[in-house]
Amino acid sequence: MSTEGISFGRFESTDDVLLVLLENMIWPILALVVLGVFLMVPQTLAATSSIQLILWGGVPIGLLVLAESICLLSGHFDLSIGAIAGFSGMFTGMVIGTCPSCWSITHSAVVGFVLISVVGATIGIVNGIMVGRFGINPFLQTLAFLIIFQGARTALQTQPVTGLPRLYIYPGGTANVAIAILVIAFVVFGIVMRYSRFGQAVYATGSDEHSAREVGIDTERVIIGVYAISGFLSAIAGLMITGFTGVVPALIGDGLVFQAFAGAVIGGVSLFGGRGKVTGALGGVILIQIIQSALNNSAAVGATQIQMINGVVLLIAILLYSTQERIRGRILAST
Repeated sequence: MSTEGISFGRFESTDDVLLVLLENMIWPILALVVLGVFLMVPQTLAATSSIQLILWGGVPIGLLVLAESICLLSGHFDLSIGAIAGFSGMFTGMVIGTCPSCWSITHSAVVGFVLISVVGATIGIVNGIMVGRFGINPFLQTLAFLIIFQGARTALQTQPVTGLPRLYIYPGGTANVAIAILVIAFVVFGIVMRYSRFGQAVYATGSDEHSAREVGIDTERVIIGVYAISGFLSAIAGLMITGFTGVVPALIGDGLVFQAFAGAVIGGVSLFGGRGKVTGALGGVILIQIIQSALNNSAAVGATQIQMINGVVLLIAILLYSTQERIRGRILAST
C-alpha cells in the first residue's frame, strides 16, 4: 500500500519516519548495548560511582569526538587531534611543572590554562590555513601534523611530567567538574551548530563547498574556524587527561584519533560532510565508554585482546555507517 498522503504527526510518510530513525540510530543502539551490558557484565553499571567513573574517563575522548565531528560536518577531518592534545599538554607541563627535567618557567595554573588553549588553537589555525587557503589535502596536512607533533612531544619529554599546580589539574581531576565541562561543550557547540550563522555555514560548506561559495559564504574562513575549534578542543582534552592522571603522561594523546572517528561515525556524523548532529556524537562517546568499561570488567576478555576488540568496534561502526548511507540513498532515490 502506498504511503503517500499518510501523516504521522509532523511526518508526511513512512519515509520521513525512517530518515529520522536513521539520523538518530545511535540512541536505540546505545539502549541495546546498555541492556546487553546489564545482562552479561552487570558490575559495569551496578553503581552510581561506576557510571560516574565511565563518564569521567570518557571526557577527553568526548572532547576529541566533538572536535572531529565539527571537522567532519564541514566536509573535512583532522588526524592530528590526538597529537595536538599530547603536544599542547606536554609543552604546557614543561613550562609550569617542577619535575627535574621541566623548564619551570612559571608555576601559575592560570598561565597553564591560557598557554595550553593558545597552543592547541594555534596549531589548529595553521591546519586550517593550509587546508582552506592553500588547498592542501586535509588527509596529508593533518597526517603530517600528527607525525610532527607526536615526535615533538617525545622530543620534549619521555617521562611523565610531575609537579603541576593543584589548580591546573583540578578541572580534569574532579569527576563532576570534568563531566560538566564535557556536557557544556556539547551543549554550546550543539546550539552553535544548529542555530548560529557559523554553524549553518559549516553545514553548507560540508554539503557542497562550491555552492556555499556561490551564495556568499567565506568557506576559507569557515574551514580555518573549524580547525581552530578542533585544535582548541584537542588541547582541552589534553588538559583533561592531565587532570585525570595527575601528571602529563609520557604517551599522552596516542591512539585517540581512531576512537574519535569511531565515536563520530557511530553518532551519525557523515564522513562526507554536511549531515549529522553533535548530540549524536555524544551518544557515540557514551557507547564507546560503556563498551570499553564492559571489556575491562569482563573476565572472558584479556587485557591483550581489548585493542583488537576496539578495532572490531570501529569496523562495526563503519559497517553501520555504510548500511545507513545505503538505506538513506534508496529512500531519497524513491521520493
